[in-house]
Amino acid sequence: MGDPLRLVLLDIDGTLVDSLHNIVQAMHTACDVVGVTRPPEACVRRGIGLSLVEAVAQSLPDHPLDIHEQVAEHYKQAFMALRSSPDHQEHLFPGTREIIAEMAGQGWLLGLATGKSRRGLDSFVERHGFEGCFVTLHTADDGPGKPHPSMIHQALANTGCEPHHTVMVGDTTFDIQMARAARVGAVGVSWGNHAPDDLWRSGAHIVLETFDGLTAAVSSLTATPG
Repeated sequence: MGDPLRLVLLDIDGTLVDSLHNIVQAMHTACDVVGVTRPPEACVRRGIGLSLVEAVAQSLPDHPLDIHEQVAEHYKQAFMALRSSPDHQEHLFPGTREIIAEMAGQGWLLGLATGKSRRGLDSFVERHGFEGCFVTLHTADDGPGKPHPSMIHQALANTGCEPHHTVMVGDTTFDIQMARAARVGAVGVSWGNHAPDDLWRSGAHIVLETFDGLTAAVSSLTATPG
């Protein structure tokens, strides 16, 4: 028998790409249009990774659902305007491109599991030249968002990988909770939107300081006993 298929699912915002400034700006623009007080950056950060209406609700807990939905709709428009701006910037975190190339070269299957819309995911892949790098792609448009394990279950079904040969890598407690609910490896990264201590408390098996340790981390979590 050959080696088992092994899958690494990666979050995008706060894990692969530094998008916080754009997310906060779009949220503030949407709030201005709707006429509600802008939430502080810390509140916006706490909701990153959730589906959009849920993320808005995290930022604006004192407002009703109809306001959350209005803000979410204007957020989409504001973010699209930012993305199409000629001076738009959304830099990859150090080591992102290198680790994706390294793991693909070693035979790992790679996928994305993100709170972004499908349009946002496609834009990320195109903007950074990652076409063909990922074998399975999952967004909050496809079904229940994080921390529900649906995206991971879909990825397992698409690839034929087993949970014990699969790892989720992300920067938020929602990524870790999703991974643990799906019974796959849970790797947090310390440079994103949620604090490392919160990742540990949510059940992370490993929390990385840099991408240099990712290959070793996922190898240890997917190793076959004996």
